[in-house]
Amino acid sequence: MTTFRARQAMGHAVRGTALVASDGFSARYDLDRVAGVFSRPAHKLAGQSYVGKVLVLDTAKGGVATAWMLHEMASRGIVPLALVLNSVNPILAQGAAFGGVPMLAGFDVDITRAIPNGASVAIDPAARTIAVVEE
Repeated sequence: MTTFRARQAMGHAVRGTALVASDGFSARYDLDRVAGVFSRPAHKLAGQSYVGKVLVLDTAKGGVATAWMLHEMASRGIVPLALVLNSVNPILAQGAAFGGVPMLAGFDVDITRAIPNGASVAIDPAARTIAVVEE
């Protein structure tokens, strides 16, 4: 098991499948929040479902709309299982908290290169860790 430690963390522990790309994350501009897929054609995850996945991406993008969008997605049950980012901004942190989405950010490695796409991962915000687990 390989474990990575984050500098920022919040939320509850979860396990799931990682959906990984070196792109950023904007709930407003990257997602179809009705169909539950990445919809921006230039995004490396275009067409893939984010519902119930641990998103491992580079950085937060966007403004204040992200906060209420994550909350609205959570209320309809089409929210990512967790967000794991190299860097985060206060707006996305607020949105994750408002939507009840666990989040980790700030690693000593590029987390988008360290976690394989499709890997089974365990998120433990209390320990500030993400682990690639064997199943």
